[in-house]
Amino acid sequence: MYPFKDIEKKWNKKWSEIELFSTPKEPKYKYYIMEMWPYTSGDIHMGHFRNYSFGDLRWRWEKMMGKDLLHPFGWDAFGLPAEEAAIGENLNPKEWTYNNIKNAKKTIEKLGLSYDWGREVATCDPQYYKWTQWLLIQLFKEGLLYRATDYVNWCPSCKTGLANEQVIGGLCWRCDSKVGKRKLEQWFVRTTDYAEELLQGIETLKEWPPNIKEMQRNWIGKNEGATIRFKMEDGSKFEVFTTRPDTIYGLTFICFSPESEISEKIAKENKEVKQYIDNALLLSNIDRIRVDREKTGVDTQLKTIHPLTGDKIPVFIADFVLGSYGTGIIMGVPAHDQRDFEFAKKFNLPIRQVIKGENQTEENGAYEGHGVMINSREYNGMNSEEFSREITQFLENEKLGYKSINYRLKDWLIGRQRYWGAPIPMIHCEKCGIVPVPEEELPVLLPPPDEVDFIPKARSPLADHHGFMETTCPECGGRALRDPDTADTFVDSAWYHLRYLDPMNNEKIFDGEEAEKWLPVDLYIGGAEHATGHLIYMRFITRFLKKLGYCNVKEPVVRLFNQGMVRDENGEVMSKSKGNAVDPHQLIEEVGVDAARLAMLFFGPPDSDIDWKEENIRGSTRFLNRVYENFYEKAKRKDIELDENDRKKPLYKAIERTTKKVTDDIKRFSYNTAIAALMEVLNEISNYKDNDDKLYQYIIRRFTILLAPFAPHIAEEIYSKYGYNNSIFLEKWPEYDPQGLKEERFTLIVQVNGKVRAKIDAKKGIDKEESLKIALANENVKNFLKDTPKKVIYIPNKLINLVE
Repeated sequence: MYPFKDIEKKWNKKWSEIELFSTPKEPKYKYYIMEMWPYTSGDIHMGHFRNYSFGDLRWRWEKMMGKDLLHPFGWDAFGLPAEEAAIGENLNPKEWTYNNIKNAKKTIEKLGLSYDWGREVATCDPQYYKWTQWLLIQLFKEGLLYRATDYVNWCPSCKTGLANEQVIGGLCWRCDSKVGKRKLEQWFVRTTDYAEELLQGIETLKEWPPNIKEMQRNWIGKNEGATIRFKMEDGSKFEVFTTRPDTIYGLTFICFSPESEISEKIAKENKEVKQYIDNALLLSNIDRIRVDREKTGVDTQLKTIHPLTGDKIPVFIADFVLGSYGTGIIMGVPAHDQRDFEFAKKFNLPIRQVIKGENQTEENGAYEGHGVMINSREYNGMNSEEFSREITQFLENEKLGYKSINYRLKDWLIGRQRYWGAPIPMIHCEKCGIVPVPEEELPVLLPPPDEVDFIPKARSPLADHHGFMETTCPECGGRALRDPDTADTFVDSAWYHLRYLDPMNNEKIFDGEEAEKWLPVDLYIGGAEHATGHLIYMRFITRFLKKLGYCNVKEPVVRLFNQGMVRDENGEVMSKSKGNAVDPHQLIEEVGVDAARLAMLFFGPPDSDIDWKEENIRGSTRFLNRVYENFYEKAKRKDIELDENDRKKPLYKAIERTTKKVTDDIKRFSYNTAIAALMEVLNEISNYKDNDDKLYQYIIRRFTILLAPFAPHIAEEIYSKYGYNNSIFLEKWPEYDPQGLKEERFTLIVQVNGKVRAKIDAKKGIDKEESLKIALANENVKNFLKDTPKKVIYIPNKLINLVE
């Protein structure tokens, strides 16, 4: 076993001393790399190690390619992940968080990763959340941060509201509890004002994974249609959005969502309705809209008037109608919507077909396609799509509706009824209303945790801290109260790519000149699970600050790369809670950083989930031992001039092919195949006998440079044996010799029973088996060969004779 502990300790220290990873002040060829930062709910695990290794490899390669790099690191330290973990350990969140940061940083430093620690940030540091609060004030001033009473997603375990993006499969993103609904006065960010430009901006994200872009398109969810005005029998009015105004004559019922204001009013006078709504709000949206779930609802006994026919239409409340879509009300068209069809069957409601499809067959269900209008009065026989346009215009002319666009994206709920977060910098004054804290008074500091009962209790813990709550109004000077809520952790991470630019600035969120130098982020590495949450918020905040003139780009990230997860040998995703996680500390202690890192890079494609296999760890260890044994004592000559004869040798051609292969594979993130190429060429190098030969010295020096991004410590150690004083990462990445890629060819003469039947161009050095395969594939040879050859005579690089 090579002395990996001594080598890794030596080079980690050396890199720190020479400030190898520090960011240049004036980049000429900039490259900005980020990995999604960790929650501070524990130490670094193997998933982090793999993720950070991808970024580190890229840093080292781009450095050798001549780039000026920014590669910062920080801690997503506020919010539910850290707070819940702290409570579980019976510690206060601040103590828990800072201990975890200290321990995790030690681990990362031991890994020798290429971070500029001079730019380290943590969201729980007052100097960071001062600017989170400043950002919220700017949103408020621009009318994008507002307070409203609405039904919000509510986690009964975490006892706080959740954004739509934090409800995954009907469960809380942190604790997997079933999420219901609760009506709260809450803080929202008006992301819907940016819905269209966020949608259009997706088309500019040329280097983002297609699946992420599609997920964002679907989440923003643009739907074009019509909003139709209805009147109740008592004269009250409401509006319904539909993407299919062509089905209006097929309307036979109206359904309100349990969250709608009209439902609430009805519930006050109808106990049956109230009970139904209460039960519905206990369910998650996912449960409510499940396709296989039996439709439920309650008849309000009220009627609305059909805007075109004047018919009285029954009004129901049904939980499959969501308050978050459209106006929270649907017009039931059972002949042309399957959910409506099932509901109508359940409640014995009329089913009126108004569109006849060209190839429509009689089925027990709704016809949801287009076709020809029927049962639609004077519009019978008209194409349904044409009718859709015409009826929308008619509704507009008669002031019964209008053409409209609806987005699935909803405003971002950011208020949390928890302690561990950035206090929302607003003051409530009875006289002046909601007033932002003066910017010169930022940050609004969290009270010390020993002064707050931060155990969740369904209301903001800060509300009980009189010293925090009681203040004066900045406008009138009267008595006022601070807002007791804290901001969601995703507010903190929506702008961290910008704070990294200028983390020590006390006067500005960041300097515009730094933004000009470094934005956008060239490579962002992280999980696909953030597609419809963090990545949308990050894009939104960047666009918002661009409009205010603070930064120079609309889109924050050029290239997004989604890494896969690490699974155990049974295919289960590794996690501490499941007890199947491999401890990075133990692994590093046993085999070293380079071997562990190389194994993870070799397990499979970086964007795929990988299964943890002990034999891969052993294989990486054997490989690095062979590298050390073959090269360390033999690295002698650094100034080498090869002659023409050297360049004709197979080993020279092998290393040039490997150089091209590794370079191409790094470019396309195919790290596992690059390592495979290095392993393959090592076998050829190991068989070369003349260790003092200048070609051999050239080969092992080139191999060491190619290995460096993958196994940096051992590469540095071998490189230093040549007598170099600088780091190997200050070397220029080698360019392959195109001449070295050319294969030497020869004309293979093929005889059948001693007579020449073909002359075939072939690669020099092929063996008898390969020559036979080539010969038997030739059509002319097939014509003269009647049976399987009984004897094969082979002269290498010249002739093959097939004897029957």
